[in-house]
Amino acid sequence: MKNKQNLTFYAIIKIMNYGDYIWDLGGTLLDNYQISTQAFLATLERFERTAEFQAVYDALKVSTSTAIAMFAPDITDFRTLYKQEEAKHLQEPVLFEGAKDALAKIVAEGGRNFLVSHRNHLVLDILDRVEIAHYFTEVVTSENGFARKPSPDSFLYLIKKYDIKHGLVIGDRQIDIEAGEAAGLDTLLVDGHKSLLEIVT
Repeated sequence: MKNKQNLTFYAIIKIMNYGDYIWDLGGTLLDNYQISTQAFLATLERFERTAEFQAVYDALKVSTSTAIAMFAPDITDFRTLYKQEEAKHLQEPVLFEGAKDALAKIVAEGGRNFLVSHRNHLVLDILDRVEIAHYFTEVVTSENGFARKPSPDSFLYLIKKYDIKHGLVIGDRQIDIEAGEAAGLDTLLVDGHKSLLEIVT
């Protein structure tokens, strides 16, 4: 089933009654694209370059590699410097409205939350800082060694390990949707404009 972002979490949860939820982090639970864009622009400034905020924001929503290819393809160490700058900006991460309440309600009603992120183990520190780590049954990071989304490998791993029968993948990018569908899961594309608490109320 392919769900569009204009369908509310409320309607989907009432119709399908999911028990397992596989979340993306950045742009879905964590409002990080503003921070990441600021860090990217700050890194560009080190090389006396500028770019439009929205153009960088849109490129980062596709992928970090896309943004670098567009704005700094000739700077060999740009990714490393950018990630260092981003890490400093992410010392104070911000969740989208309703994110923590949604995760808590899922657990309270007997459901399970999982997270699949392209970030390394530092994602665990981010989850701790925003006080949601304990809501996840398992967090899959880049250090698990799975191919990046849209490969379904990380989702298939979770399905097999936890015997997921009726799960929903929630993300803000098409690669999240493609990976979920390839794994045989239902999917929901979100844009951060609606409270995530609507998924469980």
